[in-house]
Amino acid sequence: MSATLPFHHPVAPLADRLRPGALDQVVGQDHLVGPAGSLTRMLGRGSLASLILWGPPGVGKTTIARLLAEQAGLHFTQISAVFSGVAELKKCFEEATKRRQVGQATLLFVDEIHRFNRAQQDGFLPVVENGTVTLVGATTENPSFSLNGALLSRCQVLVLRRLDDAGLELLLARAEAEMGRALPLQAEARENLRAMADGDGRYLLNMAEQLFALPEDAAALDAVGLSELLSKRAALYDKDREEHYNLISALHKSIRGSDPDAALYWLARMLGGGEDPRYLARRLVRLASEDIGLADPQALVQAMTAWQVYERLGSPEGELAIAQCVVYLATAPKSNALYKALGAAQGAARGTGSLMPPAHILNAPTKMMQQLGYGAGYAYDHETADAFSGQNYFPDGMERRQFYSPPERGFEREVAKRLAYWSKLRQNRASQEPTP
Repeated sequence: MSATLPFHHPVAPLADRLRPGALDQVVGQDHLVGPAGSLTRMLGRGSLASLILWGPPGVGKTTIARLLAEQAGLHFTQISAVFSGVAELKKCFEEATKRRQVGQATLLFVDEIHRFNRAQQDGFLPVVENGTVTLVGATTENPSFSLNGALLSRCQVLVLRRLDDAGLELLLARAEAEMGRALPLQAEARENLRAMADGDGRYLLNMAEQLFALPEDAAALDAVGLSELLSKRAALYDKDREEHYNLISALHKSIRGSDPDAALYWLARMLGGGEDPRYLARRLVRLASEDIGLADPQALVQAMTAWQVYERLGSPEGELAIAQCVVYLATAPKSNALYKALGAAQGAARGTGSLMPPAHILNAPTKMMQQLGYGAGYAYDHETADAFSGQNYFPDGMERRQFYSPPERGFEREVAKRLAYWSKLRQNRASQEPTP
């Protein structure tokens, strides 16, 4: 039977009580606030720039902004782009201007700054440029896509990392010290608790607070008891935002890198996040040509078949066919020779304009075309020795080019042998042609 949590009224949430009081107490961001961190050096120089703090939820963006203002001696003003509009921005700017007139500088912290539209973001430009405010914006979205170039050019982007397992364990230890007792968890359950947080320190402390609400004499929970008590957190995944592109890139590159285990992991992450399996199937078809090609001609067949199976079965049964395709592609020999060949041929086609095919390979359905030499001298390959005429098929005036160079891997090893054989025949027959 699942445990129930008693209703209580804490003085303040545990996450607030454990909020760091100094920058060196911030967990997991030593590259910013450690002894050699970017912000530490910035404060040491006395030159705090306007900043964009980019990172996942619960890693300390708001805390860092507040501590920066405190350590730099700036008035701290906080707004959220979710609830604020132009009127509130103007009020903040006016108040910052008044403070500046009496010698008090302002740090304006804007949470979820990517939520502001282009016009609202442009409103920050003059007050940042003239020093009315030091802007610190927080965002979970890639600033390159979500913020105006003009605003980005006036700010330094700092990346905050999701908390690793050691950082999450440190937070749990601090929580236990604050509460004066250990969490009622067995070792495996404690490990699962950290995994459920998914790098989010605030979420971890909120879950720990629920556990501390259990009676002090409660038996330590095992992994099953923990999962019954706490809801499992959905993995961070936005199908139309950067995380979508990060994960599909990870899947693609794991397959290209011939790592079926990593590829299956990223596939599971995307499926678990609600990705449309049809999108994954389309990407696998493309990948089969781009990264495998003729090294294994069956790769494209496998990809198309997996797509068709999914369309027949749907989820979840059809997802197994996609997984089978992922493993097949990851374990297939790799070649981008076809991908490179098409690109090179397209470049040559753009550079040569409207050159006509050589006359001898043109059809001549009319008498006039025959008189113009269309089809004259064409050799029907099936009637020649080795079923290979060795004739020129490039436009007159264009030298022969080699676009496709198969590597010595997989099926393309055999293709390379054929091409080498035909190249030798072509050279021999060219040397036997009479000199004009």
